[in-house]
Amino acid sequence: MAIAPPDNGTPPDPAHPRNAFDRFFEITARGSTPGREVRGGLATFFTMAYIVVLNPLIIGSAVDGDGKKLAIPALAAATALVAGLMTILMGVVGRFPMALAAGLGVNALVAYEIAPQMTWADAMGLVVIEGVLIAILVLTGLRTAVFRSVPTQLKTAIGVGIGLFLTIIGLVDAGFVRRIPDAANTTVPVGLGIGGKIVSWPMLVFVVGLLVTIVLVVRRVRGAILIGILASTVLAIVVEAVANVGPSFVDGKPNPKGWSLNVPELPKTVVDLPDLSLLGNFNVLDSWTRVGWLVPLMFVFTLLITDFFDTMGTMVAIGQEGDMLDERGTPPRAKEILLVDSIAAAAGGAASVSSNTSYIESAAGVAEGARTGVANLVTGALFLLAMFLAPLAVVVPFEAASTALVVVGFLMMTAVRTIDWTDYEIAIPAFLTITLMPFTYSISNGIGAGVISYVVVKLAKGKAREVHPLLYAVAALFVLYFLRGPIESVVL
Repeated sequence: MAIAPPDNGTPPDPAHPRNAFDRFFEITARGSTPGREVRGGLATFFTMAYIVVLNPLIIGSAVDGDGKKLAIPALAAATALVAGLMTILMGVVGRFPMALAAGLGVNALVAYEIAPQMTWADAMGLVVIEGVLIAILVLTGLRTAVFRSVPTQLKTAIGVGIGLFLTIIGLVDAGFVRRIPDAANTTVPVGLGIGGKIVSWPMLVFVVGLLVTIVLVVRRVRGAILIGILASTVLAIVVEAVANVGPSFVDGKPNPKGWSLNVPELPKTVVDLPDLSLLGNFNVLDSWTRVGWLVPLMFVFTLLITDFFDTMGTMVAIGQEGDMLDERGTPPRAKEILLVDSIAAAAGGAASVSSNTSYIESAAGVAEGARTGVANLVTGALFLLAMFLAPLAVVVPFEAASTALVVVGFLMMTAVRTIDWTDYEIAIPAFLTITLMPFTYSISNGIGAGVISYVVVKLAKGKAREVHPLLYAVAALFVLYFLRGPIESVVL
């Protein structure tokens, strides 16, 4: 749902595109304007720019089977490069306002489970293989067919669940919700702030920024989410300059009252040359001879399932947020969107930064009015600039960017009203989908629970024929996905 009217105050005429650029990207046809696309692209970048810093920290902190590490500066440059190129490719080919970058969760799997059993080149080679396999599934039409086999109301539940997932990501990243240190000795695993209190400057910045953004959204101010991010960042810079809060870790020791990831201070230098030495550092064959065929096969399967269904859920959620889905819950140019996402997975492996995938933070841009690939051109260009302007890219702290995630989570949550909660055959799978995404911190887990429970309920009701044949196969794959731990312990 858009939170601001068109720039000129009157709806654009879909039948009369302004020029060839407008016609190609369908800006007017989708009820948007160039100004809204630019604002949307900026909002998306600011909500996900953290990946340029976080991905190198995750991958760069791990060692491979030979005890080697990847250089953090090179990881940062490659992360920004691939994110920029793939986001632009999505904009031109998919023409859909969905940005891509190194996937969180997948990068941890590569860094801490796959790489320690082989070399970094071997591990990234498995990511390339997984991306190629998904691309084949798209080209054969199977990935699109699986997407369309999911019931429309279950797709709606996926979007709602992702909205709640975004909300908890924002609250946790901002430090407003935290794990309780002695959670093993209590029935309460998380709590408010530090000791149940707001006692740090970063948390106060988040609260103030969130309230400002909420007020702007309620008043239908154009650019509300972007203004909220920028205003929160300015406040954070002022607070840091006065209070000297510092980062959340100082000399390896935790500082609970510090800023999460980025310290909001003006950088001493602005321009820095990127190190692109990691590009092409992958090997697709050696892992199979080094550790046998079964270990790589299980890793590729896990990567494939995660990428396959995370993207499906993200695509639905963004299309739902921007009112861009057809009557079957499918966004425009679905095949092209899925193909670019598959290419991005392989490209991430080829650049040694792990699989690149679609980012649900793109919903922040859609909430600002983005409806086309033009927003991606803006976001992608900023990622490419981030290779050279890395110091500026890390000025925005989590506490400022997370305000957007919480507000967007609310906007996506509003679609819950379209689910028929009186029909338990869809309501229970929808409920499991919605709740398990935020509570297990995984889009795939929520989709898997929803699909499996939907099939089980239909079978129990004697309505097996109402389930699309492909959905039975998907449910079986998810059963294997959830049981991969016991399976690995038996066969590996």
